Amino acid sequence: MRETRRALAETLSRIGSLIGDGQSRDDVLDVEQLSRESGVPRDVVRMLLDGEEPPAEDITDRIVRRIVHLRETRLRPDGTRHSYDEIAASYGASRASLSNLVNSRRKTPSPQMPSRQVLSEQVPSQQAGERRPARSGGPLASTQAGIETFFFGQPNGWLSAEPQASLDNALQSVLHGLEGEAADPMARLRSTHGLRELAARAPQLAEDELQLVTDWIDTILQRRNAQRVRGSGSDSSHTEGH
Repeated sequence: MRETRRALAETLSRIGSLIGDGQSRDDVLDVEQLSRESGVPRDVVRMLLDGEEPPAEDITDRIVRRIVHLRETRLRPDGTRHSYDEIAASYGASRASLSNLVNSRRKTPSPQMPSRQVLSEQVPSQQAGERRPARSGGPLASTQAGIETFFFGQPNGWLSAEPQASLDNALQSVLHGLEGEAADPMARLRSTHGLRELAARAPQLAEDELQLVTDWIDTILQRRNAQRVRGSGSDSSHTEGH
């Protein structure tokens, strides 16, 4: 398995190499959507996109935060949140076990009683106020898998994955889309040049003919951009002369 930071850097590098002329990374990367898909907070998504290190996070806190995130973003058809009863019943647990897990990480631990997980899913105890290291196990894997499956088949490990791995996974759809456009001249006509009528007729052309049309349009656009740059420079010189 590739190291998560390196994998994310490679994905971002590949995306950068596929972005078309006149576009920036911000044009193809939607921070809000990436946050929704990955479960990584928006500010952390921005940090990771900029190559920064995310803040340390206890793994159980991360899992609980993502459970809350799933309930808030993967709603019922009527727009309401799924209940703890529904979620817990889907993997054979009780409502209390799930709600206690979530609420135990939202409340400040009592000085008289160390913070604990649900008894059936307990991890080693800790002193009040002490942070667990990121390597702590968190809830049982079966609990995590049950919740992930309930929420429309999230991939195994989604709740506990490191932010870099979560974002890298969410970026794969963006990468595949850009790779498809690079490999498909017709897609380039639709997205880069916006020539809908020509794109609609494209299936009538052979692949090499379509590639010639695309290259021809690229040449025209490059020539036009160069003329604009020269014209802008000429106007600037004329103004300075006066």
